[in-house]
Amino acid sequence: METGKFFHNLMERKDFETWLDNISVTFLSLTDLQKNETLDHLISLSGAVQLRHLSNNLETLLKRDFLKLLPLELSFYLLKWLDPQTLLTCCLVSKQWNKVISACTEVWQIACKNLGWQIDDSVQDALHWKKVYLKAILRMKQLEDHEAFETSSLIGHSARVYALYYKDGLLCTGSDDLSAKLWDVSTGQCVYGIQTHTCAAVKFDEQKLVTGSFDNTVACWEWSSGARTQHFRGHTGAVFSVDYNDELDILVSGSADFTVKVWALSAGTCLNTLTGHTEWVTKVVLQKCKVKSLLHSPGDYILLSADKYEIKIWPIGREINCKCLKTLSVSEDRSICLQPRLHFDGKYIVCSSALGLYQWDFASYDILRVIKTPEIANLALLGFGDVFALLFDNRYLYIMDLRTESLISRWPLPEYRKSKRGSSFLAGEASWLNGLDGHNDTGLVFATSMPDHSIHLVLWKEPG
Repeated sequence: METGKFFHNLMERKDFETWLDNISVTFLSLTDLQKNETLDHLISLSGAVQLRHLSNNLETLLKRDFLKLLPLELSFYLLKWLDPQTLLTCCLVSKQWNKVISACTEVWQIACKNLGWQIDDSVQDALHWKKVYLKAILRMKQLEDHEAFETSSLIGHSARVYALYYKDGLLCTGSDDLSAKLWDVSTGQCVYGIQTHTCAAVKFDEQKLVTGSFDNTVACWEWSSGARTQHFRGHTGAVFSVDYNDELDILVSGSADFTVKVWALSAGTCLNTLTGHTEWVTKVVLQKCKVKSLLHSPGDYILLSADKYEIKIWPIGREINCKCLKTLSVSEDRSICLQPRLHFDGKYIVCSSALGLYQWDFASYDILRVIKTPEIANLALLGFGDVFALLFDNRYLYIMDLRTESLISRWPLPEYRKSKRGSSFLAGEASWLNGLDGHNDTGLVFATSMPDHSIHLVLWKEPG
């Protein structure tokens, strides 16, 4: 009896298969529209069991997990074509997708670089780079939303603060109250306070402070005792800028008497007076050359001196009687003034004017580019790097992306005290201008002296 029923079902199976073959041939001969109508009709006749069966099989057919099936190298190749925001969305698909996408080092490194982030290629941990990107995108959003900074004040001087100099977390202030103070920017505490002359310019290291004064002299002071260890006399006008180098045992000073003087730092004697300027010398910079040209080699010490219209370049070293190598200007007829801020890193010279930012190649002295900001006139230069520039005007501090020459962030400034010589404001930490890296976005960004004799600080805020 059971055997008869089995053969009966088998015959039915054969009849079904024949019927299915005939139906399949007919179905394949239909147009796409007719096929769709046929499927719609069959679905309308189906019960819950059939619909569930259909749903399960469709998911398998349509949702092929190509990222799971492909070799890892091919997966990485495909992921490179997606933008970071899409990739972050893809990370939510499954644990497997998140694992593969997070491990795609090159994708996240490129995304970080595109944001202006410095990449340390020595880091081998693949999963590290997605975290770096997430940190970077947060910081860049804070910049775009003008929320990356915070402010504080240093209070302690009783008269105009004219001179500022910053180094390694310490800010030196020189005032008309005949004192200079050294502040720890992170705590706001005064580390040293010594009696000096009026300060138009200051520069310091761990042991000493060098000051240029409105009394036409330069002086060297010892922080620990407050004693004046050297007094440099010879200028006949106020000294607006000083720089020195212990290795060369040389100090340079720029003055309102139109000259630059080169001094023996330890002996206090004047080695040379450099002439040729026809305006107040408001900036001197002593720096090692990093490029080769017909006039200098890498490692040579170079002195830059700037006045209202010109930047002069001098060789400094064994030959004391140096002659000017080159004079740079932005207009032949002196119709355009240079602002009293100068950037020189041994490879490029950058200075701002009413026409925009000028960048010279130090190897050739050619103008590499002029960055114009027509929407904001008279932007002054504070800092210049490989990726970002820090600029400011009477109302705001600005960050410019030098790759696009667009302003990506701004921060409001109070009514700070203006100075034609440009020494009563400065940039703080500068390494982030070559690209943020998640560690260098800390500390001082900008400092300026205020009419009430306090110092206004702009600091990086914790990323949050």
